[in-house]
Amino acid sequence: MGVGKSTVGQMLADRLGVGYRDTDDDIVAEQGRTIAEIFVDEGEPAFRAIEKQAVHRALAEHDGVLALGGGAILDADTRALLAGQRVAYLSMDVEEAVKRTGLNAARPLLAVNPRKQWRELMEARRHLYEGVATAVVATDGRTPEEVTQAALDALELKDV
Repeated sequence: MGVGKSTVGQMLADRLGVGYRDTDDDIVAEQGRTIAEIFVDEGEPAFRAIEKQAVHRALAEHDGVLALGGGAILDADTRALLAGQRVAYLSMDVEEAVKRTGLNAARPLLAVNPRKQWRELMEARRHLYEGVATAVVATDGRTPEEVTQAALDALELKDV
């Protein structure tokens, strides 16, 4: 959350001369409501089922840069589909997350005690992110341009 996946994803796509797609945007467009509203109205399990379908569809249809929501890797089938793909995990620490997002209530999983919840989410997910990642790119203290270049270098991709 707040790591810059949308900004860096779009910049990567531009530099590579390919399309960009964000599965969170797909979900919002398909459902006609925000992710926070889906969480409130239906709960996390229902959202994760919607997210799984959106990610699987996007992986089948899209051959450019694809940004996934932070919880997409919780699903074992999704992790299996990501195997063999070039995957960049954009990482940051809690202090950077506070600076970037304020860890506010607009993030449904961080509504109560956001710093503690962010740390717990990362402790639970970090090994999953690292497990599917071809490259881990630290974003702390870097501009989106610097992160984009680091991702290109780490994934051994050349811009057009």
